[in-house]
Amino acid sequence: MPLIQKTFFRVFLCFIAALGVGSFWLSRQYVVPIMTYHHVEKTDRVEPNWVSPANFERHMEYLHHHGFHVMRFSELVEAIEQGKKPSRKSVVITFDDGNEDNYTQAFPILKKYNFPAIMFVSSDLVNKPGRVTWDQLREMMAYGIEIGSHTRHHVYLPDKPLGIQIDEIKGSQRVLWQELGAEIKYFAYPSGGFSTRVKAILRESGYLAACTTNRGRDRLNRDLYELNRVRFSDKDNREDIFWAKFSGYYNFFRERRKPH
Repeated sequence: MPLIQKTFFRVFLCFIAALGVGSFWLSRQYVVPIMTYHHVEKTDRVEPNWVSPANFERHMEYLHHHGFHVMRFSELVEAIEQGKKPSRKSVVITFDDGNEDNYTQAFPILKKYNFPAIMFVSSDLVNKPGRVTWDQLREMMAYGIEIGSHTRHHVYLPDKPLGIQIDEIKGSQRVLWQELGAEIKYFAYPSGGFSTRVKAILRESGYLAACTTNRGRDRLNRDLYELNRVRFSDKDNREDIFWAKFSGYYNFFRERRKPH
C-alpha cells in the first residue's frame, strides 16, 4: 500500500475512534429536560415568564406528536436516586408561583393530552387575586397534578436571614400540607436562588428535591437539591428551538449562573 494511502487510512481510523469517544462522552451529558412555565395567558408583550395558551398547546402537541414520555416529577426524582436512566425522549412539566391561569388555561390542555405536571405554589398567596384557590389545587391534585412549595410569600431566599429562610421553607410546607392533606416533598427556589444553608434547611425539613433555573454547578442534575430547568415562553415557537430544548443537552451548552 502506498505511503499516502497508509497515512490516509491511519488518519481515518483516528477520526472514527475520536468520533466514537466523543459520541460516548456526549451521551453521558444527557439530562431529562425539566420544563418550567409561569403564566399561561395571552399578552401583547413578549415576556420571559409568559406563554400564550395557543403556544402552550403547541408545546404539548410537539411532545405528543414526537412520542415523548412526560414523567411525573416524583418519577424523575426516584430515577435519579436509584441511578436509573429514563428514556432519551422523556420530559417533566413544572409550573411556578401558582398563577390562576395555570388552572384556567394550562390544566385543560394537560388533561387533553393526559400529561402529568407539578405546580410549585407560594402558600400564602393562594386565594389572592390572580392566584389559584385551594379548591382549584384540590381538583388538580385529584387529577394527578403534584403540588410543591415555592416559599410562603415568593421571596428570594439567599438575601434573607436564617429565621425568615426557615419560616418561608417550613411554613409553606406546613400550610400546604394542612390545606391539601398531602405531604409536600418538593420545592422550587423563587428566581432560582439558593445557597448551601438553604439546601440544608430543605433537607432538614424533609424535602426530597428542589428545582432551580440555570443556577449552580451541577449541569447533569445529579444533585437533587439544585435541579436545573428549561424555561419556556412565547419565544419558543420554532422547530429548531423545540429540538434544542428537548434534546437533553441544553443544560450542558447554555450559560451558567451563580446559585445566588
